[in-house]
Amino acid sequence: MKTVIPINKKLFDIYILFTRDPFVQYFTKELEFYSNKEGGLLGLISLDLTDNDYYACILSRDKSKQYRSELVESSLKTIEEARAWIDENMDNNSISFHDNNHNFFDLFQDLSNEHKQHPNYKLLNSSIALSMAKECIEEISYHYKDIDGNFIDQFQTMNGFDSRVWELFLFCFFREQFFSFERNFNAPDYMIKKFNQEIAIEAVIVSRKTSMNNEPKEPKEIKKELENATPLLFGSALFDKMKKEYWKKEHVKGKPFLIAIADFHDTMSMTWSFNALSDYLYGYTYDYSFDANGELIINPIEIGNYTKPNGQEIPSGFFFQPNSDNVSAIIFSSHGTLSKFNRMGRQAGLGSNIPTLIRIGEFYDHTPNAVKPNFIKYTVDENSNETWSEGVIVFHNPNAKIPLDPKYFDDKVAQFFFRDNFLYSKIPKCFPYCSTTINLR
Repeated sequence: MKTVIPINKKLFDIYILFTRDPFVQYFTKELEFYSNKEGGLLGLISLDLTDNDYYACILSRDKSKQYRSELVESSLKTIEEARAWIDENMDNNSISFHDNNHNFFDLFQDLSNEHKQHPNYKLLNSSIALSMAKECIEEISYHYKDIDGNFIDQFQTMNGFDSRVWELFLFCFFREQFFSFERNFNAPDYMIKKFNQEIAIEAVIVSRKTSMNNEPKEPKEIKKELENATPLLFGSALFDKMKKEYWKKEHVKGKPFLIAIADFHDTMSMTWSFNALSDYLYGYTYDYSFDANGELIINPIEIGNYTKPNGQEIPSGFFFQPNSDNVSAIIFSSHGTLSKFNRMGRQAGLGSNIPTLIRIGEFYDHTPNAVKPNFIKYTVDENSNETWSEGVIVFHNPNAKIPLDPKYFDDKVAQFFFRDNFLYSKIPKCFPYCSTTINLR
């Protein structure tokens, strides 16, 4: 092909994740992806699953820097015809390029606020090591609707950076799960829709309690924190949101209400706090042993209360507390971080190719009777296939007034259920409990 360049599907997905209608998957199969030499146009060839023929599409950016369909040709009998049409029309001077200089959502605009900037924002904005994340976030942000009017300011500053990164991650996750967004209200954070069912989502983080320069905790410290301090942090964040009583809002009434929570309370705390949330939500921890035949036996242990520094006792079992039946489920991920955006950008071919990203993580072991995760290490490149959904967990509330249908999420999402003091789970084929990305350059 003389005028176009084949591109990575992962790159195309980042460009048009929010342009593509979520339900296009049911009647077309995307096959090939292209860019012109200047990079201002994208090309797509798809198979029409109804008529078993092909159509081709050319997209260009509008003033908001979102890619939009500009030319479409359908009923092409062969893929060779589709390729020829793409090749000819992506070099056609009649295609108008949109103005790329105005009316776009610029997360990195200069607000003259360097004295207030979060250290990680400064790195994201200037370091070659995070150039993959920066370009990835830029493309996503062009589609973001800032309902409150303060997203950019908070994204750059100490009091909001982690929260806004978590919200951007959720934005990508829900879209990858084929939800559409109904962004007409400023609270809760998201109203999403699939199969004519709306779901309300409020996002929250456990915010930092230590210095940015704090070293990661040692295993003994972590073990001690998981027993009491970390569950209390999750509880405090969740109950702060409960006080808002979002389920009473007219546009939320009668719909599943979820809280999506992430942990940023300490250096790398998101890599080890998963068990504390699970224990706190259901009020049980679990021991294990093996019988004479080597079969795994799980023993539930009721937790009881946690104790605050002032001596006040706080009950475990969030889902069994007053008013918690208004919460249909809790969403959690340890991966809504800059490292995730960096990896997704790298595998899409965005940013600098100078840094080497090495991912090290603990992944679920599906071997029968396994009690420890698999340790996995790999170099992140364009052959990697990480998804936004990888590592996301939905904890279902067994007492919810309006239960969340598990079918709203596909098999890339882990889901936990509680019955008769036991946790039951649906775990994806690839599920990381946690991971760390080493950035070498």
